[in-house]
Amino acid sequence: MLFYMPWVQMKILLLSLNHAPERTGIGKYQGEMAAWLASRGHEVRVIAAPPYYPEWKVGAGYSAWRYKREDIDGATVYRVPIYVPANPTGVKRLVHLASFVGSSKPLAFWQAISWKPDVIFMTAPPLMAAPVVLIAGWLAKARTYLHVQDFEVDAAFQLGLLTKPWLYRAALKIESWLMRRFDGVGTISRNMLRKLSEKGVPEDRTFLIPNWANTEVFETSVDGGRFKEAFKKNPATILVLYSGNLGRKQGLETIVDAAKLLSGQDHIHFVISGDGAGKADMQASAAGLSNITFLPVQPMDEFANLMSVADIHILPQKAEAADLVMPSKLGNMLASGRPVVACAASGTQVYDAVQGCGIAVPPEEPKAMADAISLLAGDAALRASMGEQGRKRARNEWSRQAILERLEAKLAGK
Repeated sequence: MLFYMPWVQMKILLLSLNHAPERTGIGKYQGEMAAWLASRGHEVRVIAAPPYYPEWKVGAGYSAWRYKREDIDGATVYRVPIYVPANPTGVKRLVHLASFVGSSKPLAFWQAISWKPDVIFMTAPPLMAAPVVLIAGWLAKARTYLHVQDFEVDAAFQLGLLTKPWLYRAALKIESWLMRRFDGVGTISRNMLRKLSEKGVPEDRTFLIPNWANTEVFETSVDGGRFKEAFKKNPATILVLYSGNLGRKQGLETIVDAAKLLSGQDHIHFVISGDGAGKADMQASAAGLSNITFLPVQPMDEFANLMSVADIHILPQKAEAADLVMPSKLGNMLASGRPVVACAASGTQVYDAVQGCGIAVPPEEPKAMADAISLLAGDAALRASMGEQGRKRARNEWSRQAILERLEAKLAGK
């Protein structure tokens, strides 16, 4: 059954490197966005790579070298060939992104000419796909929108991938020029929205579409399921959880180092749920520790139980990237009704988001993380108070329905 439509239905072409059935990161949100727009009666087509993230391995039933068409939750999805490196170093990542741009170009142009969408919406990274979308928009006479999940040029410089200052300045100029060609440019946090203005995008063409939390999952009865039996046989156990991508640029080593500092407190146990390029390094560092358990990525029904059985969530970040991205996993952490220990310096968007809902500690300081965990572990009333505040904040600010209704209005030119 379709929802009531306050305006005409649209033909929407989405271009995104990642898409469902990926369960973490951008792919999760792109899949849910496409499904929601299709449920509203819009005709939705998607150009995306085959699922490969966070394992950096193409999923079963897909090929890295062939085009493929499939239907997912009411949307038509076109998979394009892509190079997926097993060890995604800086140069290999660039080749990876460039291969997606190259293989998506002919399909995007063909869709623009033959299907003539009303709207073309792309998600960055990779920003290098922007010229493809802008040309396709011109061919189709369609409105074009860019959604920035990560300021990849800034991140590349901060993380040492762009080391020459002149190259950084040139990349910023190209980035600004491309962004200003779109009818609208959105991003996922208020600080990132301000950064768009600093990059020269007119404020009247910027918009805020945060990564939503699946708040409705936590509104139902969630009792921890099999995770309660596995980790809470002793009611005194305090479960500290990180669930998400295990990449190499997220400061995940802070978690293991904090676990080492708390290894003498037998009632505190860490669970790391996820996959990614940094998982093997984490497991090697945690060798010999009895207070850490590693789990793979969980499907949504199990994910809700895992999030709810935790007593404390942790959100690590590297100092140099702390205000360039807004971690999408934070909304679900808050929606689960548990306090968050977040690595975030004062004045950053993550720091502001966890005020009253958890404790912000300096990035990459294991002692500070361990002290915050220890404080919360010893105060059940504080955990309950912060958790309830977090649940309310997620419901008010990260509701999927409200966020996607705003996006729909933007795509319709409202």
